Amino acid sequence: MNYEALGLFYLVSAVLFITGLKLLGSPDTARKGNFISALGMTLAIFITILSKDLNYENAIYGFLAGGLIGLFVAKKVAMTKMPEMVALFNGFGGLASLLVGCAALINTISSDIFFLSTVFLSILIGGTTFTGSLLAYMKLSERIPGRPLVYLGQRFVNSILLMCILVSAIFFIQNPTNLHWLYLSVTLSLLLGLMFVLPIGGADMPVVISLLNSFSGIAAATAGFAINNILLIVAGSLVGASGIILTIIMCKAMNRSLVNVLFSGFGKVSLNRQVSMDQGEVKAISGSDAYYILEAATSVVIVPGYGMAVAQAQHAVKELQELLESNGAEVVYAIHPVAGRMPGHMNVLLAEADVPYDLLLEMDQINPRLDTFDVAIVIGANDVVNPAAREVKSSPIYGMPVINADKARTVFVLKRSMASGFAGIDNPLFFKENTRMIFGDAKETLGNLTKEFD
Repeated sequence: MNYEALGLFYLVSAVLFITGLKLLGSPDTARKGNFISALGMTLAIFITILSKDLNYENAIYGFLAGGLIGLFVAKKVAMTKMPEMVALFNGFGGLASLLVGCAALINTISSDIFFLSTVFLSILIGGTTFTGSLLAYMKLSERIPGRPLVYLGQRFVNSILLMCILVSAIFFIQNPTNLHWLYLSVTLSLLLGLMFVLPIGGADMPVVISLLNSFSGIAAATAGFAINNILLIVAGSLVGASGIILTIIMCKAMNRSLVNVLFSGFGKVSLNRQVSMDQGEVKAISGSDAYYILEAATSVVIVPGYGMAVAQAQHAVKELQELLESNGAEVVYAIHPVAGRMPGHMNVLLAEADVPYDLLLEMDQINPRLDTFDVAIVIGANDVVNPAAREVKSSPIYGMPVINADKARTVFVLKRSMASGFAGIDNPLFFKENTRMIFGDAKETLGNLTKEFD
């Protein structure tokens, strides 16, 4: 295949990527956007295979193996495990870039500084993304504690580690035949990924996931420069840019800077809680008592959180919504940007239950209206509805925008226990005069409520 034809096909693939990414920006068109992007990637893979002097049989086997693994994962992984899967995918993307960089170096004898620099960057960013994403996966899946793991002088150690990597890069570029510097760089980049994610936890994990996603794109783009593949540069740049934009949006939603998220060690405040538990008496009610209040309500706002995902209660939520609407009540959902364990987690779960997209209201849309709602139902959410963010200056989340669920006339909080949320901070909402706690499994509780309507 000549260069002009290859460029034309790559241009078509790039247009499909950009179109798919644009469509992913809306829930109504996200499925179509995902399909178009996948079509663009399939075209890119086959065109690359045909344009290179490759073993077609092995390349096809690799494509089929990867496709089958992806199909298996898509079918078998539960929606509650989606954050962990995204973290793993980010890590595998980083590992792929690391391997591409190493392969480019092994197969190309060159002393060109630009080539060697892009190879090194693909290895550095790819390795950091790989181990950082694996650690994020382990935290999200609770294989290790999700809280930040911090120690004295951690920033200094990380700075020294990064400096050692840069020094290794300089020596490697000056003498590319000495692979010891490359091996040292790979080892240090893998270690840097672990040290990068160790001090991050709690409510910051969604930000980290989107940032690692951006890193995987940047690593792919640098690998594209290393092997002179225009489409890989385009695809990596799109992922890198969109990930950075999403990270910035989420930081703004938390009223925190990216530097603060990465280096503050947020969750360590759980060891010295700023909000005491002696704020009053918790008022618990049964599902049948809650029914009488819901039956008389004319407006209800539902605030989902990670507890809804754990209980897999999204379908029960949709059923309750329909019953409330048939009873004449207005029902909407309040979605916080960092609710759950990854960006858009609640939107994905509710979309699975076929909840209409126009009922999903962002925080800025719902907060001005919350004092007009008869009932707010908080399902497994904690940190994103914590009024300490507004009321307690000593709280570590003070200033973070939250959904003001406490301003509704009555608040039902569905929780298994009085345990604090992922950020490890107690919630004064549970002790408010207008709050009623409904303890138990969210799915079971919602099922009992729907039975009361029958």
